[in-house]
Amino acid sequence: MELREMRAFIAVVEEGSMSAAARRLHLSQPALSQIANALERQLGVQLLTRSTTGVRPTEAGMTLLAEARAVLARYDQAVAAVARHTAAGGGVLRLGIPLELPTDLLSQPLAELAAAYPASRVQALHMSTAAQFTALRAGEIDVGLVREHPIGHDLDAVLVVEERLGVLLASDRAAKIAGPDGIRLDALAGLEWVGFPRAGSAAWYDELTAILRSHGLELGPAAPERQALIAEVKLAAVTAGAAFALAPPNWSQPIPEYATWSPLVGHPIVRRTWAAWPASSHRRDLGHLIASLQYRGPQ
Repeated sequence: MELREMRAFIAVVEEGSMSAAARRLHLSQPALSQIANALERQLGVQLLTRSTTGVRPTEAGMTLLAEARAVLARYDQAVAAVARHTAAGGGVLRLGIPLELPTDLLSQPLAELAAAYPASRVQALHMSTAAQFTALRAGEIDVGLVREHPIGHDLDAVLVVEERLGVLLASDRAAKIAGPDGIRLDALAGLEWVGFPRAGSAAWYDELTAILRSHGLELGPAAPERQALIAEVKLAAVTAGAAFALAPPNWSQPIPEYATWSPLVGHPIVRRTWAAWPASSHRRDLGHLIASLQYRGPQ
């Protein structure tokens, strides 16, 4: 049983409903339900009684609640005990971020960081994954949000979020190929993929293009190394109807009438984002931020 699962269970019991607990934890309700169901399967007992008015713990659930609170209290005590040996927060915390992130991914963690470490100021820098890895190893940023897990022992990383990517198409073309559950990936054959430069994140690029090719899509040459795949570029490319682009379900960019976002049937493409930081770092404010970036899966 992981700490995040204990925190999730405590939130469900304290809030009395899955929806309220999901908002508190910044998770989707289906993801939170999966955590609760997995706990019950793992322990072999029913922990929650579900009804139209909410959820309440069973006798076994009350036992787990007490034990989980005790474990988390002991964990917090251990962290506090070790904290006196680490560097204090304060100053600038340099954060590398990619072009696209879930809109609410950082809001709560940054608010909690500001409350806990008011002397720390976050400086956000838009950088590709490859550039972030270089900057982390050069000491130019303190933490990065990257599209692939770093290789080696000099950087630590934790999975932050998974996004089930859908497809952006011209509205008239989408209407011709969309089904009740979305668009099949192989239905995009013959269209040009509006891709990103491989140099920005080679491992993610190779994973993504392998999935596209396995569904019968022929891909052209990779995008120029210096081309930034911003929202305006995606929308402009799909307008003519001969191209498609990939985007998450809660895309922050407003989508005009001439374009449409649709889910992909079976969710074949999942984009993962990790928080990565130097393994040698002892900054307390950085540790607080990482701890606040609890995994959210699949959006």
